[in-house]
Amino acid sequence: MRVLILGGTGEARELAARLRAAGADVLSSLAGRTGQPRLPDGEVHTGGFGGPGGLAAFLRHEAITHLIDATHPFAEVITANAALAADDAGVPRLVLRQPAWQPDPAWDTVAGIREAAETVRAWPGQAVFLTTGRRELGAFAADGGHRFLVRTVDPPEGPVPPVMTLIRSRGPYTVAGESALLRDHGIGLLVTKNSGGSMTAAKLQAARDLGVEVVMVRRPPLPPGSRVATTIPEVLNWISDGHWR
Repeated sequence: MRVLILGGTGEARELAARLRAAGADVLSSLAGRTGQPRLPDGEVHTGGFGGPGGLAAFLRHEAITHLIDATHPFAEVITANAALAADDAGVPRLVLRQPAWQPDPAWDTVAGIREAAETVRAWPGQAVFLTTGRRELGAFAADGGHRFLVRTVDPPEGPVPPVMTLIRSRGPYTVAGESALLRDHGIGLLVTKNSGGSMTAAKLQAARDLGVEVVMVRRPPLPPGSRVATTIPEVLNWISDGHWR
């Protein structure tokens, strides 16, 4: 058994540790977009594969027997490539995703980052908290009517909002800490992606407590035929039982 885990999420790291403890041969793949990533146990591949064809060739060359897609829910390209590559190479594939946050009637749920930016431009308030990632800031770069608080792990890339305060940090966060942040910066609107999980969920409770409006970007759909696990024990059962078809 040789398992390829795609992604540098906390779940991916925990899964790698659990599989290695059980005696499996594990190879983790990181995109290489984070400056100082938290590395999983075991062998690590960093960087891309050259599209679905390159990933399929990699699966064959490395004699991968199981492919686990534990990437971020918004990593659409690698998830789509993984589906195509696994079919091409005949390798069973499973997607590990924490459940999405349940919709709140008070949220303004939008289809994508462009729609989120349009919603913000039409918002009559002033201070916006952006937690959509450093590569999504360009969508807000033409918005000079608001001041933005932006939180990222690494420095932004490309265009950014004209009036912006940057905070570089990595979760998990607490409700108390998030509430203080929203109050200190006078935030009236939170813009975020539906990543799910508990690591960054505190901001939603803080926003609810303080009456801060929320614009939530909906998750992109998974490739057709994707089998999904929401917990690591589900993944371990899938591997041990061989129920991958």
